[in-house]
Amino acid sequence: MDNKQKTYAELLPQVAALIKGEHEEMSVLANVSAALHAAFGWHWVGFYMERQGELRLGPFQGPVACMHISHGRGVCGTAFAQQQTIIVPDVELFPGHIACSSLSRSEIVVPLFDAQHQPVGVLDIDSTQLACFDDTDREQLEQLCQIITHELYCKP
Repeated sequence: MDNKQKTYAELLPQVAALIKGEHEEMSVLANVSAALHAAFGWHWVGFYMERQGELRLGPFQGPVACMHISHGRGVCGTAFAQQQTIIVPDVELFPGHIACSSLSRSEIVVPLFDAQHQPVGVLDIDSTQLACFDDTDREQLEQLCQIITHELYCKP
C-alpha cells in the first residue's frame, strides 16, 4: 500500500465517524474540506453546490475561489452536467477551464449525489502539481462522496 492509499485508508473512516449523525450540510462539507486539505495539503479543496440553476461556492479550504459556475462550464460544471468524475492532468489543456488560481495545475472533480442519485453539487480539488490525481483518488473520493450522501441525504 503506497502513502496515498494509506492516507485514504486512515482518512475515510475518520471522516465517516466525524460526520456520523450530522445533518447540517454546510457544517459537514466544511469539516470534510478541512479534513481533506489537512491530510493531503492540496492547493484547494471544496464544494460547489447546485443552487438556483448554477453551482455556487460552498465550504472550502484554500485561496479565494470563483463564486458562480454554470452547469456544463469548466471542470466543475462539466462533471456536474455529465454526472461523473473528471480528472484533469493539466488544467491548461481542458477546454473552457475556469482559472480561479493561476497556481492550479491539475484538478479532480467528483459529483455529489442525493439519495435519488440526482447531482446536488461537486467536490473540487486542485493541485499545484501536474498530473497529481489518478484512479486511486477517483475511487477513494467517490467513496468519500458516498459517505457524505449517506449521512446528509439518506436520513429521515
